[in-house]
Amino acid sequence: MTDRGAAIKGEWSSGPFHINVNLSMIIFEEDGSIIVFCPALDVSGYGISEDEAMKSFSHCLNEFFQYTTHKKTFDKELVRMGWKIKKSKIQKMTPPPMAELLQTNENFSRIFNNYSYRKIDQPVAMPSC
Repeated sequence: MTDRGAAIKGEWSSGPFHINVNLSMIIFEEDGSIIVFCPALDVSGYGISEDEAMKSFSHCLNEFFQYTTHKKTFDKELVRMGWKIKKSKIQKMTPPPMAELLQTNENFSRIFNNYSYRKIDQPVAMPSC
């Protein structure tokens, strides 16, 4: 079983700056696999156990960070997904509210309406571009 107090290891270093954001994760079972899904980033991982699914999610999250920072599209992708980004000396990133995600994220709406799930909130260190 996963340690509920442990932070997701979604941290990719392209520089010294990171922003810690508390993100909601949805955990559910589909077709015999455990899925960990973060609607605010539209990233998921899966496995035969919750621990394996969390590790898979962390890997996918790192890939998302690496790809979007390498392509210099990280901020643009977040804005596309409904994030609010305040440019300042200390950049503030705010994920979209869950109610908004239910309306705009088709996959999250499908999960919400068709599966039993559990929601957890985890701190994630995100790149600051």
